[in-house]
Order: sequence, then structure tokens, then C-alpha cells
Amino acid sequence: MLLTIISFLFFTGLVAFLTWMITRRDDHSSSSGYFLAGRSLTFPLIAGSLLLTNLSTEQMVGLNGAAFTDGLCVMVWEVLCVIALVFMAWFFLPRFLKSGVATVPEYLGIRFDHQTQVITNLIFLVAYVGILLPIILYTGATGMLGILDVPSMLGSWPESLGIDAHTLSLWLIVWIVGIIGSIYALFGGLRTVAVSDTINGIGLLVGGFLITGFALSMLGGDGGISAGASQIFEEQKERLNSIGSPESSVPFGTVFSGIFLLNLFYWTTNQQIIQRTLGASSLAEGQKGVLLTGALKLLGPLYLVIPGMIAFTMFAGEDIKADHAYGLLVNRVLPAPLTGFFAAAMIGAILSSFNSALNSSCTLFSLGLYKNVFQQDASEASVVKSGKIFGWIVAVVAMSLAPLLANTTSIFGYLQKMNGIYFIPIFAVVLMGMLTKRVPSIAAKAGLIVGFAVIAIGYFVPPFDTIVASLHEFHFLGLVFSWLLILMLVIGEVAPRETEFEQEDVGAVDMTPWQFAKPAGLILIVIVFTIYATFADFSVLAS
Repeated sequence: MLLTIISFLFFTGLVAFLTWMITRRDDHSSSSGYFLAGRSLTFPLIAGSLLLTNLSTEQMVGLNGAAFTDGLCVMVWEVLCVIALVFMAWFFLPRFLKSGVATVPEYLGIRFDHQTQVITNLIFLVAYVGILLPIILYTGATGMLGILDVPSMLGSWPESLGIDAHTLSLWLIVWIVGIIGSIYALFGGLRTVAVSDTINGIGLLVGGFLITGFALSMLGGDGGISAGASQIFEEQKERLNSIGSPESSVPFGTVFSGIFLLNLFYWTTNQQIIQRTLGASSLAEGQKGVLLTGALKLLGPLYLVIPGMIAFTMFAGEDIKADHAYGLLVNRVLPAPLTGFFAAAMIGAILSSFNSALNSSCTLFSLGLYKNVFQQDASEASVVKSGKIFGWIVAVVAMSLAPLLANTTSIFGYLQKMNGIYFIPIFAVVLMGMLTKRVPSIAAKAGLIVGFAVIAIGYFVPPFDTIVASLHEFHFLGLVFSWLLILMLVIGEVAPRETEFEQEDVGAVDMTPWQFAKPAGLILIVIVFTIYATFADFSVLAS
């Protein structure tokens, strides 16, 4: 245990030191330097930060847990997002960078009007503060409890004071991680977040692949990794299917409705994710970073899906919960000296997701509300200061709420439902704004408000929730998305803008596209279809 703690502290401290060395001379005083890294991010930092911001303990634990239950078909969350990233590089990113925006709501303010920007800002902030940040801290803390066995470290003194050791451990980890993440995000700004993400990303990828390698080796015994892989192929032939059965969590039909839409929103308009692409030094660097992320995501199933399937074979006959499978696998196969390293990498994943969401929340508040609504003549220094103050308030709220989620029956189900409420209407409005020139601002506001209300009512208000329950929830999201597009198009026909919208190039960055963006994107799409075709067994749809 002492070796684990020492290695954990060493790797965590090393990341902090390297990040400080690289970013100590950065501009943290101006809004552009603080929120957009001075538009200086190159493609390795963009790709590393995108990858690790997405990669969280919820994915490591939750997606492997889903693979433990459903098999290979859950790789849809990793593989299908590659197509969304290609669309980001080809279509969405050029439009964001051309307008020189720092936030998605800012783009909607340019395309539609100020009220649309404020409504979208508020929706994002409520979602991040009330849903995303607490869940990141809670899922991260629960994952660390198992890896480091924190309750055992505390000994018996919590019980002697009448305090449950598990509950105390949860609160301690939440607050420690929250404070460290806040320091990264609030004192360093976006570039500090991107640099620490990239360094942590290397550690997490190495750790993720090590888990798969050690697990296959243990399963294969004297035959090693190849024997372990052969055992998985033989014992789980039916589960090695890219096509989800009607009983799985991702039926094949939902790939073309809600799942693809959620992927598109997440990788093209989710402020937490795309903010580092908005800080790109040029369109070409941004496109290279996004497409490199797509290439790296193709490797995702090797450490986010396969370990769950290995656990299915390794723990056969043992009555374990799906979400516990990955933690048990790590404890079972990882050599003791590497436990601290992997724990540090997991902490890096939690910190990355938390400080990225926190940095985005500050950006949305400072540039979207403080400077645009409350203090329109605010100086650069006061804008940055408002972001830091707001960030500490948000961090304290999130750290206070996170442990309370221990009473939630299904944290993954809760997150998916809550995300759908704001993912779909915002994406519909952004897409409509980019594809049309005469749809007016009233249509955008109607899309945001109606979409938010309809999905919330369909999820939680009787008797409408029973109707939604009769569908798959992803099909419901796809239907709502289609209705929102039709609603906005109808409004655009009945009461169009007086003049067509023409996007102006503000000259924020060099807009010369990367010459290989289209062929590289096409190659990635072909690889996605090849992976699906290779592992597809359509017979499950008839059964």
C-alpha cells in the first residue's frame, strides 16, 4: 500500500510540475489568453485535450460495465463518434472559427440574436453546474475508492466517531479532486487545462492498454495474450457482434436516431468539449487536432470495451454487478507497483473532465452573461476576475452536491436522461442556424424552449412518460429532433428574416483548411464502416 501511495503521489506531482513548467509564462490576464489559450493551441494539444476531456471514470467504469452486460455492440459510443468528429472538422469548426467565437451561445447570438445567446448560456450553465460537474466528481470518487481502498487507509477511527468510513472517504476524494481541478482551471486557464490533459492522456492510454494486456495474459495463462484473446473469441462468439440486439442497451435501430444525434451534439456543439478547438491557432491546426482525435478514438474499444468482455469470462459464475466489473478486473490483474500509476492516471481523467467543464462554465458566464448582460463595458481584467470568482462558487456547489448522488439508483441512466434534455434542442438550433439563411431568431428560441420542455415532460410527467417508455428513449430523442427542425423551418417560411444571414470572417485565425482534411476524414469513415461490417451479425435482429 505504501508503494501504491508513493507512486500515485509521484505521478500526480510530475504532471502538475510539467504543466507549470510549460505554461508558467502564458497570458492569463486577458480574456482571449485565459479562455481561449490566446488562440495558440496546436493539433497535438487539441487532440490530447479532446481525448482526455471525453475519457472519464464514467466511461472507464460505465462503458466496460455495459460491455460486461451486452458485449461488443456498446462500442457504438466510441466508434460512431469518429463520424461526428469528421463532420466537426469538415463543417462545424470552419463556421465557428470564421466568426471568431469563444462559445457556442456566442455563435447563436451572431446568427440569431442576443436573447437566443442568453437562453443557450443559461441552459448550458444549469446543465454543467447541476448535472455534469457533480457527476464527474461522484463517479471519479467512487472509482478511486476501489483502486486505492481509501476506507482501509482511514482505519477504524471514523467508526469510533460514529462516521461511516465509506461516506467519509467519498467526501474526502470529492473535495480533494475538486480543489485540485479548480486550481488547474481557475488559475491556469484553457492552455493549462489542455497541457495537463495531454500529459495525463498519455498516462491514461498507457494504463488502459496495460489493463487489457495484463488481463488477456492472465486469462491465457502460459499461452499469454494470444491464448487469452483466443479464449474470448471462442467463448463469446455471439457477444462479439457490432449489431445490438433488441434487448441490448443499444438496439441497432437506435444507432440511426438518438445515438448518432447525441454523438453529433457532443463532438460538434458541446462547449465543454469543443472549447479547445475554438482556441486553435488556425483552421488547419484545428482540423488536424479533431481528425487525430477521431483516429485515436478508433482504438477506444481496446480499453473501454474489451476489458468488460474479458471480465465477463474471468468472473463467470460470480455474482457481480456490471459497474463493478472494471474495478475488480484492475484489482485482479494489475501488478502492485503499477497500481499507484494507474490511480494517478485515473485521477488525471477525473481532473481533466472536471477542470474542462469548470473552465467552460466560467467562459459561458464571463463572456456570455457578465460581459454581455451585467457589465457590457467591463475591462479584460474584470471579465477574467468574474470568471474566477464564479468558478470557485460553482466548484463549491458541485463538491457539495456530488456525494449526495450516492442515493441515485442508476447514475448512468440519470446522466443520459438529463443530457438528452439539453443536447437535442441546442444541436437542432445550431444545425438550423448553419444550414439556413432565412430562419429567424423567434424560431431558434422556440426550438430551445419547446425542445427542452417536450423532452422533460416526456421523461418525467405522467401519462406522457408511459408513451415514451413504449419507445426506446433514443428513438424518442430522434423524433423530437425531427419535430424541432420542422417547427423551425415552418416558422422560417411563415415569418422569415427580412434579409439573408451572411457569415462574416472576422479574421481571428488563418482560415486556410488543412489540405488532407477531406481524404483523412474519408479514410476514417471507411474504417468505421469496415469495423462494423467485420463484426456484424444481422441474425440477432431476426431473433
